[in-house]
Amino acid sequence: MLPPDNHVHSEYSWDALAGSMERTCERAVAIGLPSVAFTEHADFSISELMPENWYPEQWQRYVEVVDGHSILTPPAIDLASYLETLERCRDRFPTLRILSGVELSEAHWFPDQTADLLHRGGFQRILASLHTSSARDEDYADITASIKRGDPIAEYRGYLAEAVRLIEEYDGFEVLTHIDYPVRNWPHERIPFDLSVFEGDIRLVLRTLASADKIMEFNTRIPLDPRVVGWWRQEGGKGVSFASDAHVPEAVARGFKEAAEVARAAGFKPGADLFDFWVRD
Repeated sequence: MLPPDNHVHSEYSWDALAGSMERTCERAVAIGLPSVAFTEHADFSISELMPENWYPEQWQRYVEVVDGHSILTPPAIDLASYLETLERCRDRFPTLRILSGVELSEAHWFPDQTADLLHRGGFQRILASLHTSSARDEDYADITASIKRGDPIAEYRGYLAEAVRLIEEYDGFEVLTHIDYPVRNWPHERIPFDLSVFEGDIRLVLRTLASADKIMEFNTRIPLDPRVVGWWRQEGGKGVSFASDAHVPEAVARGFKEAAEVARAAGFKPGADLFDFWVRD
C-alpha cells in the first residue's frame, strides 16, 4: 500500500488553476491511495512576480504594479466552499480517508491571521511552510525572485535560518514542508547545487524540528535527497510525512513508491495506523 498523501492542492488553492478535489479523489482511489489531505494555501506574504515568469491571466486581479515591480497578493481560501466540497467528496468516496488541511506560509509572521483561520477551519492536517527569504524588513522577499537574482547560497542559508525561527516561534503545526523548496528554482546555469554545502544548516533545522516534536515532510515534487532523510533520523526525527504537493489530480502520490523505499532505507516504517505518518523503525 502506498503511504498517505498529506500535501495536496485543489481548486481552492489560488495557484492550482487546474486543481480539482473530486478528480484528485478519483485518481487516489484508482491508484490505491489510503488517504489524502487537501492542504490549501494560506499565504499572507506578498510575492514579486519576476518579468521572466509567465503567470495566467486569472492572476491579474491579484497583481499590482508598485515601483515597476509586479506584486502578487494571494487571495484567502474560500473556506465555506472548500468545506462543502470536502464533505461531498467524503460521501462520494467512502473508501478513501479524506482529511481537511492547510499549508500555512510564514505562520510565525502572521499569528493573528493564522489563529483566526485555524479557528474557523478546524483543519486535520496543519503544515508550516516558508515561501520567502529571511529578510522580514524587505517589502518583496519572494524566494523565487531572490534566489535567482542574488547569491543563491546565501539565500538558501537565510531560508534555512528562517525555518529555525519558524519552528522556535510557532508551535501550531504538525509538519514542516519542503525543506528544499529553494532548490526548485536553483540557478544551475550560474552555480551547481551542492547539498553538502548546506549540511550543517539543514541539520540545525532538523534538530530543532525534532526537539519540537514535529514531523518532516518528504516532498516528491522534486524528490528529497536521501541524505536529508538520513540526517533527519540521525537528528532524532520521529516520523515522516509523504507529500506530492500536487496541484493537478494526475500528480497525487507521484513518486511515492520510490520515496517509500528511501524512507525505509533511512529507518522509517508505516505506523500502526496505516493512514498516519511513518515512524522510526
